[in-house]
Amino acid sequence: MIIEKNEEVTLSEEKGRVFITINKDGYNLKKFDEMTRKYARLRVTNFMALKKAVENKINEPIEIGSWIDSVDIEISNDKMQAVVTVYESQSHILEHTKEIQEAIDQLLTENNIIFGHTPIDFQNIITGKAYIVASGLPPQKGKDAIVTYLQQAEKKPQINVDGKADYFDMNFIVEIKEGSWLGEKIPAQEGIVGRNILGGVVPAEKGDDFPLKYDNESAYEVEEDGKTILRSKTNGIIGEVNGVLSVQKHLVINGDVGLETGNLKFDGSIQIKGTVMPGYSIIASGDISVESNEGVNSAELIKSTEGDVFIKGGVFGKDITKIEADKNIYIKHANGCTLEAKENVHIGFYSMGSTIFGNEIILDERKGKIIGGKVIAINSITAAYTGNSLERKTELIVQGIDRKILTENAKIKAEEMLKLQDEITKINFQINQLTQFKSTMSKQQIATYEQTKQKCHTMESEVKELDTEIQRILKLLRTSTDYFIDIKQEANAGTVIQIANKSTTLSKKTKGKFKLENGELNV
Repeated sequence: MIIEKNEEVTLSEEKGRVFITINKDGYNLKKFDEMTRKYARLRVTNFMALKKAVENKINEPIEIGSWIDSVDIEISNDKMQAVVTVYESQSHILEHTKEIQEAIDQLLTENNIIFGHTPIDFQNIITGKAYIVASGLPPQKGKDAIVTYLQQAEKKPQINVDGKADYFDMNFIVEIKEGSWLGEKIPAQEGIVGRNILGGVVPAEKGDDFPLKYDNESAYEVEEDGKTILRSKTNGIIGEVNGVLSVQKHLVINGDVGLETGNLKFDGSIQIKGTVMPGYSIIASGDISVESNEGVNSAELIKSTEGDVFIKGGVFGKDITKIEADKNIYIKHANGCTLEAKENVHIGFYSMGSTIFGNEIILDERKGKIIGGKVIAINSITAAYTGNSLERKTELIVQGIDRKILTENAKIKAEEMLKLQDEITKINFQINQLTQFKSTMSKQQIATYEQTKQKCHTMESEVKELDTEIQRILKLLRTSTDYFIDIKQEANAGTVIQIANKSTTLSKKTKGKFKLENGELNV
C-alpha cells in the first residue's frame, strides 16, 4: 500500500512494515517530519536507517518503522479497566465513526470484555489519547468490627446552671454487679464482591477485626444476638489498667473509718460513706472516695497508690493529715494539710496553711482562695485570690521541668523495664516446664516452685510501675512549656510568685497571669 508518493519521496506499507524510497535530491528530515505528522499510525522504529536513506539519497525501499492498527486496546493487570487509543486524524475519525466503533467492539469481543462497557464521545476525541472503554466494579471492604465499653465515671466537677464548678458533687465511682454488661463487639462484616471487565468475581476484603481488651480474671465473653458481649465475673467497680478493662475490687464502708474498722489497707478501691476519724489511715491501690459532707478531720494518711482521691467535704488537717494520690486529688477545701498528686489537684473553695504539690493546681476561678502555706506545681497554678489583707505569706511556685533530665530518666527506666521483661520471659518458661511435674514434686520442690511464681508476679508489678512512670514522664514531655501562675481576682501583698528560678514577693495588690517573658517575671 502506498501511504504517500510525490516527486521527492515514496512512503509505502507492506504487512505492517513501513518503507521509504528517495526519488529526488533535496529531500531532508524536516520535510519527512512535516509529511508524517498527519499519519498517526506511523511509528518510526529505525531512525538510523531513515537518516541514512535521506542523507545518501537511496532510491530503493528502506524499512524505517511500522504501521500500527488504527485502534489499540490495553487491559490493566488487575482486569479492572480497558482503554483504547485511536491512531487516526480527527477528520478521519469523524468521517469513519461507525467503522472505528466496530473496530473497538471487535477488540472488546476478542479480549472477552463483557462487563462495564463505557461509550466514547467521538465528537471530542483526541488522536493518540487513551480513553476508558470498560471499567470493572470494585469490591467494597466490609465494615470494621465495632467495640464499645462501659464508660468509667468522668472524674470532673459538675457544672451548675450558673456556670460554677461543684467540686464536691462528682460521679466518682461506677459500681457493677456480677454478670453486668461491660462492653460488646459487633463483628467485622463481610465485604461486597466486585466484578472485573471479563465478568469475573473480585473477592471483597472483610472488615478489620478488633479484640475486646479486658482482664480475663474479672470478665468473660459470651455470644448474644450476633454480638460478642463482655460481662463481669464478679461485683466491683469498672477500672482500666494499662489500657485493659478490668473489674476491680471494691470495698464499701457504710459508716466511718475509725475504732470499728481500724486502719484500712486494701488492694482495690474504697468508698467511704462517712468520714475518716482523727488519727486513722487508709491506703488503697485504687480510687478512694470519702463522701461525708463533714469531710475529714485530723486523719493521719489517705493514700491511693494507683488511682484518685476524692474528699467531698474537704479536710481540716491540723498539720497532721496527708493526702497522696498516684493520679488526681479532688477536694472541697484544704486546711492545715499536705496534698501530693502525681497529676492534678482540684480544690473547690480554698486552701489555708497547706502544702500542696501537683502537676497543675486548680482552684475555682471565681472564689477559690489560697491563703498561706506553700503550693508547688510543675506546670501551672490557677486561683481567684491569694494571700489576705494581713499580707500572710503565701508561696506559689511553678517549677517547670528539665527536659534533658526527664528524657534520660525515661531511657533508664525503659532499659530497666526491658531487662525485667526478659527475665520474666525466662522465669515463665521455667514455670511452664515445671508445672507438668507439679504432681510429683516434694514439699520442698513445691515451695521453690511457688516462690518462683511469686518472684515472677513481683517482677510483673515492677514492670507495671515502671511503665506507668515512663508514660507519666512522656506525658510531661509532651506538654507545653507555657508555665504560669494565674490569679483571676486578687493577689494580695505577701504573695510569693516563683516560676523556675525567678521569684518575687508582691508588695501591693494585683492580679493577672504571671509568667516568664524574656527570662524575667512579668510582675
